[in-house]
Amino acid sequence: MRVLAEASVQCLRLAFLLMVAAGAAPSPALSAGCPERCVCDEQLVVQCAGQRLSVFPVDLPLATRQLILSDNRIGELPPLQLNYLSDLVYLDCSNNSLTEISESTFGNLRKLAYLDLSFNALARIEDRTFGALASLVMLRLTDNPGLSEIHPDAFAENSALQVLDVSRNNLTTLNVSTLVALPALRALGLSGNPWRCDCDTEDLCLWVHIEGFKFQGERRVQSGRAEHFCLTSLLSTKY
Repeated sequence: MRVLAEASVQCLRLAFLLMVAAGAAPSPALSAGCPERCVCDEQLVVQCAGQRLSVFPVDLPLATRQLILSDNRIGELPPLQLNYLSDLVYLDCSNNSLTEISESTFGNLRKLAYLDLSFNALARIEDRTFGALASLVMLRLTDNPGLSEIHPDAFAENSALQVLDVSRNNLTTLNVSTLVALPALRALGLSGNPWRCDCDTEDLCLWVHIEGFKFQGERRVQSGRAEHFCLTSLLSTKY
C-alpha cells in the first residue's frame, strides 16, 4: 500500500541504509507500515475503531492524516509516538479509557483541526494542554464524568477554534476568560453539567446572555436579588 510520496520513501530508504551501515537498528518511529488490527487506505486514513486495543497502536504510517481510535480501551496517548504524526489533521480518541493529557501529548500536531476526547475518564484540563494546536477548529470534550476543572488558559492559544463542546461532564464553573480568548468561536456546548448558579458564575452567565445567538434553550431563574441565566439547560448549537 502506498501511503508516502515517492520522495519520502526514497529518504526513508536512505536513512535505513545509513543506519544499517552504522550498525544501528531502524527506529520503530520510522516505520511506514500499518498497525495490527487496523486498516490503512490510500487516503492516509488509519481506522482502528472497535478493536479492543489497550495501548496506542505502533507502526503507524508517518504520513497519516486521519487516525480513528474510537471504541477501544486505550489508557494513554504516548507523546513520543503521537508526535511523529506531524501531518495529522483528524484524531478521534472517543470512548476509550484516557485519564489525563498534558502539554506534551499534542506538542507537534500543528496541523490538527479535529480532536475528539469524549467518553473518556479525564478529570482536569491543564494550562496549555492544547497549546501547540494552532489549527484546531473543533474540540469535543463531552461525557467525561469526572471532568470537573478546565484551566482558564487551557485554550489560550487556540484562536482558530470554532466549535467547543464540554457537555455532560462534572463542571460547576468555567472561567469566562477561557471563552473570551476564542475569537472564532461560533458554537459551544455546555449542557448536562451541574453548573453552580451563584455569584461565582455571574460573569459566565452574562457572557452567555450577550452571546446568546450561539445557544438554544436558556432558562432564566432568580437567585437572591440577582438575576442569572442558569446554565443547566443550555444546549449547543447543532453543527
